[in-house]
Amino acid sequence: MKFRVLGCSGGIGGQEMRTSAFLVDDDVLIDGGTGVGALEYDALLRIDHIFVTHAHLDHIGFIPLLVDTVGNDRRSPITVYGTVETIRILRSHIFNWLVWPDFSAIPDRHRPFMRFQVLKVGETIALDGRKISALPALHTVPAAAYCLDSGDGQLIYTGDTTYCPALIAAINQQPALRHLVVETAFSDAQHALAMASRHLCPSLLSGFLEALTCRPEVHISHLKPGHGERTMAEIGVSGGAFRPNMLVNGQELEF
Repeated sequence: MKFRVLGCSGGIGGQEMRTSAFLVDDDVLIDGGTGVGALEYDALLRIDHIFVTHAHLDHIGFIPLLVDTVGNDRRSPITVYGTVETIRILRSHIFNWLVWPDFSAIPDRHRPFMRFQVLKVGETIALDGRKISALPALHTVPAAAYCLDSGDGQLIYTGDTTYCPALIAAINQQPALRHLVVETAFSDAQHALAMASRHLCPSLLSGFLEALTCRPEVHISHLKPGHGERTMAEIGVSGGAFRPNMLVNGQELEF
């Protein structure tokens, strides 16, 4: 499997500051932030599945535009996966005919442009020999992490989370974990803000990594614009044996 970074920033502020969106092979999208806008039309048309970690705007903002752009030219609906709470939020607050049309009913409910599928934490979806499993995460809204399994190796993307013992336990249960993409939104100077918003900062990340019994490559996502350099410097001091690296747009991880 190939995991391509379309956007991994915790905010906007220039061409390279695109929010969370990751393309798996050419047909699966993990989160749908502004990074989706980096894809050409033909690439957008090939996306059949979207797995959403949680319903915050920087992770879902371009999903409505994606479905609107390609829906009429597809032969089957795009499937949007998420926890029951995440899908409820998307239905109630985004695809509600006020903020955006309900594309699960366009052109009609028998032939929609988009369909929702509830995915429980702990549940696995099989897609052409690939497996995608929802793992627990802890954020200000209901959230999930995802484990991608090619059969030869695994990658875990945490989405947005603070220190989460249940997620750490789930990570430690993966036998062939090669890559861990983990958020660190704030520097240690913003520790109180990280705690209040249920994000990680370098000191919290250090505790997170120390609790791992596996040794994947660690990639940092969701750095806040204007603070990324400082945050990565602090991670470099506290990251221990993992030596985490900063994820960048266009980067591709294979497993």
